[in-house]
Amino acid sequence: MAKNSGRQEPEPITNRDASARRRGVVMGTDSAAAVEMRNAVQAQLKLFEQAVRLFHARNFGEARALFEKAQNGPNREMAHNAELHIRMCDRRLERPAVDLKTAEDHYNYGVAMINARNLAEAHQHLENALKMEPEADHVLYALALCKGLAGDVDGAHEHLKRAIELEPRNRITARQDADFALFCDQPQMQQLLFPEKTGPA
Repeated sequence: MAKNSGRQEPEPITNRDASARRRGVVMGTDSAAAVEMRNAVQAQLKLFEQAVRLFHARNFGEARALFEKAQNGPNREMAHNAELHIRMCDRRLERPAVDLKTAEDHYNYGVAMINARNLAEAHQHLENALKMEPEADHVLYALALCKGLAGDVDGAHEHLKRAIELEPRNRITARQDADFALFCDQPQMQQLLFPEKTGPA
């Protein structure tokens, strides 16, 4: 029987290499996973920020869609915030049942939509009111404002001119209206609002 010298035989080199290789594979996998996680969080953040911009622009439908995508991202806190914003979008997208029958009903609703800066819907209801009462100067005035805020300065000029013809006081009202000030610096509007300076429109 061979004597034991008391010295432990060293592990074969091949075993240490294999162990190192295994550790390397695991470490490599962890690193790839971490990179993937960071990329996913960045994508989630980008979606969330885009959704917030749309939300502040009152584009609640598109904002909601992006918040839904952000909600599925890996960052739990951001997902929770996205869920809260989805609920806020839903509340703003809910439309109360309205029964609009008269020109005045459509006018009042249209003005409310202007104040909410829902200009497309405001335009629709003000046009309905104008069809019912073509000579209603207050409807023409509101429609002029709606068109001007939407960027249609020529349309605003046309409707405001008619509103002033029907009721001259609308000229003074428009001069003092902060909403009209957003686009009344255009030449055709200046000519209409200040004929004493520029000559009649």
